[in-house]
Amino acid sequence: MERVYIGLGSNLAEPLQQLRGALAALAQLPNSTLAQHSSFYSSDPLGPADQPRYVNAVAALDTTLEPLQLLDALQTIEREQGRERKAERWGPRTLDLDILAFGQRLLNEPRLQVPHYHMHARPFVLYPLAELAPQLTLADGRRLPDLLQACPFEGLERLPASL
Repeated sequence: MERVYIGLGSNLAEPLQQLRGALAALAQLPNSTLAQHSSFYSSDPLGPADQPRYVNAVAALDTTLEPLQLLDALQTIEREQGRERKAERWGPRTLDLDILAFGQRLLNEPRLQVPHYHMHARPFVLYPLAELAPQLTLADGRRLPDLLQACPFEGLERLPASL
């Protein structure tokens, strides 16, 4: 089993329900156990500003799936929840599932880069991840506490657990 961290995000079609549905789907993946997930956060959109705020979280998954098998499974979950991949980068979406870290593996595949290539600049990834693994050291040697120090908690709001 390897510990994998998955970033979740949605800003269309009832984002809280989208994330809850994604967590339920992650819990059903073969050869995998959903270990825990962070709080939900509301965040400013990346890219075009004329879109709704996002709801984000991070999940910890223990799995024996290989990285591309997991990526395929995550993209299936996205499609099943209404995700349509469009040419617009960072546009609105029903669901986005990103592999942030996969154990201590460094991956640079055409379809998958791990650790996630831009997580260091995304507070909506780093702060939920810190709830789950505050002292995490990524496979490339970067330490989460250092990344947090360089990425202010801006445009982000932790949502109440009761939502």
